[in-house]
Amino acid sequence: MSLTITLTGTGGAQLVPVWGCRCAACERAHAEPQHRRQPCSAVVKFNEAVTLLDAGMTDIMARWQPGGFRQFLLTHYHMDHVQGLFTLRWGVGEKIPVYGPPDEAGCDDIFKHPGVLDFSHTVEPFVVFDLQGLQVTPVPLIHSKLTFGYLLESAHSRVAWLSDTAGLPEKSLKFLQASRPDVMVIDCSHEPRPQTPANHCDLNTVIALNEQIRCPRVVLTHISHQFDVWMMRNPLPAGFEAGYDGMVIALD
Repeated sequence: MSLTITLTGTGGAQLVPVWGCRCAACERAHAEPQHRRQPCSAVVKFNEAVTLLDAGMTDIMARWQPGGFRQFLLTHYHMDHVQGLFTLRWGVGEKIPVYGPPDEAGCDDIFKHPGVLDFSHTVEPFVVFDLQGLQVTPVPLIHSKLTFGYLLESAHSRVAWLSDTAGLPEKSLKFLQASRPDVMVIDCSHEPRPQTPANHCDLNTVIALNEQIRCPRVVLTHISHQFDVWMMRNPLPAGFEAGYDGMVIALD
């Protein structure tokens, strides 16, 4: 049974290029579209079951036909992670399950007018649930809104998805140390800084976390244009790589 994760977006709320910015990374993204970054999101495929991980892409209806995916798995209800739901909800047909944290506020009026979206599938920290044979464990993160990362497990593979976060809660860190993921996709919005920024990790924080988790492959996401500029001038440590839109992570 194979597990494939395709990064459909690796940027933050600003995206790359940033409106009006003339930095080296934004100029490169204008000239070379492969360097553009859309809202942080992914497509998870386990055998034939497709899950959309976060819904910040505004063109979900253009990318997917009805029945093309089974459900959404949301990290949290900030707009850049759910904005694609606001038009999709007015579609017709079968209900679409939406799994996510028990945030009573949600985003704007999405709970008041859910349309075809079924938000009844709330999940709880460290309580494993099943998505068509894929085992999913919610992992609490540190963010300005209730946010979960997820450990995705097949019979032979484990992937940790950890966006958006600024460091990790102690219980989540210990859980990941024990889980030993094969791949860790983690928020790294910022270049190395003296202190961990609020809401999102910098590279120093991610390096320090992985010294404890010891994941052999660390893929950085939720990347800002400032961090892109830094990476244009500096190499990443061994075992670390910058995610990019369209990147495919395939595991047996």
